[in-house]
Amino acid sequence: MDFKKFLPWIIGAVVIFAIYSWVKGINNTAVTLGQTVEQSWGDVQTSYQRRNDLIGNLVNTVKGAAEFEKGTLTAVIEARSKATSVTVDPTNITPEQLAEFNKAQSGVSSALSRLLVTVEAYPDLKANQNFLDLQRELASTENQILTARTRFNEAVKPYNTHIKTFPNSMFAGMFGFKEKAYFQAVEGAEKPVEVKF
Repeated sequence: MDFKKFLPWIIGAVVIFAIYSWVKGINNTAVTLGQTVEQSWGDVQTSYQRRNDLIGNLVNTVKGAAEFEKGTLTAVIEARSKATSVTVDPTNITPEQLAEFNKAQSGVSSALSRLLVTVEAYPDLKANQNFLDLQRELASTENQILTARTRFNEAVKPYNTHIKTFPNSMFAGMFGFKEKAYFQAVEGAEKPVEVKF
């Protein structure tokens, strides 16, 4: 039997297997990194959901403790409702989706800040233990949101780097992998905050 006769077939099979393994590695790494991004997005949503749940309790506590400004409470409830209606597809997070989500969540933060400032006029409410506990929980939740957003951005970076570097970029589009958006600061966040007493 002549071994040289089969040598081109063996070399061809080895080359095909090497290319297959290489492309498979590109795909599987992108899938793994994409799953990490989706898990991180789930953590972001969980943190925001916790805040939304606390807001409901906070609004009920404030309603029950004082003849409160209806406009302030309504603004918080409407902002919360708007924020929960914005959905983002974690498999295809676009900058536009993230900007809309960010805008809705900043509306909640703004309405919540106005509520907490207005509470200052109600000494009984400020001393209410339920209110104080909820206020502490909200502060803790805001920290969790910041952490979750930071970890999300940290998960997006290796994914984007993997699919955008050459030669991976040649195959990423064929496999349907798209660049994911980062959380950005809310528009106007770079301006100094005006403090009024």
